[in-house]
Amino acid sequence: MIRIGTSGWVYPEWRGPFYPKGLVQRRELEFLSRKVNSIEINGSFYSLRTPANYQSWAAQVPEDFVFAVKGHRFVTHVKRLHAVAEAVHEFFDSGVLTLGPKLGPVLWQLPPSLHFQPDRLRDFLAVLPDSVRHAVEARHSSFDTPEYFALLRAHNVASVIADTAGAHPRFDVLTADFTYVRLHGGAELYASAYSSPELDSWAARVRAWAATGDVHVYFDNSMHAHAPHDALSLAGRVG
Repeated sequence: MIRIGTSGWVYPEWRGPFYPKGLVQRRELEFLSRKVNSIEINGSFYSLRTPANYQSWAAQVPEDFVFAVKGHRFVTHVKRLHAVAEAVHEFFDSGVLTLGPKLGPVLWQLPPSLHFQPDRLRDFLAVLPDSVRHAVEARHSSFDTPEYFALLRAHNVASVIADTAGAHPRFDVLTADFTYVRLHGGAELYASAYSSPELDSWAARVRAWAATGDVHVYFDNSMHAHAPHDALSLAGRVG
């Protein structure tokens, strides 16, 4: 299965360039979920949500739709993966699992200043629930080591392939039975649209990855409403 969508859906600058004039904000998720087959929930990074939030979102999307959920920043940015068992359990108890079959991978994005520390990462991976797929977006060059990728493989956790306009290192290494890709903008972080040749190139990669397992691709070039348009363009290319 190939899932292509956007990182989030509530962006005022999308109203007009993407969301139709007159569409009320509460129906934006419903509208976007009829155009793409997956979306990252990003608000869960900033604060814990409630079961009612997740149930409401699930009710607004088609039956075969899947959400990826971004892990809480208290785990990744405050605790920096250190002694986070309680925080991880609290995150999942906040209602994430109420998405049921509409729950896709959970994304754990690490701060750029966090260096690779094998023992700390090993302890973090050990407390993640096995019933959920997980992906880690490391953003420091010290993670570019066989030991890091081996740890992820041992837990079937995906190393995120992130295109960040050179702002952060990119690791094109597959470590799980699925692939997780985040496209933040090829030329300018969060701001640049992907050209037709760039989308053709990404489409070829997506098709190759799909031969080995599920693929999740999320566009985070949210400024100027590029993300939804690029998601639709890529989906059209991969069929």
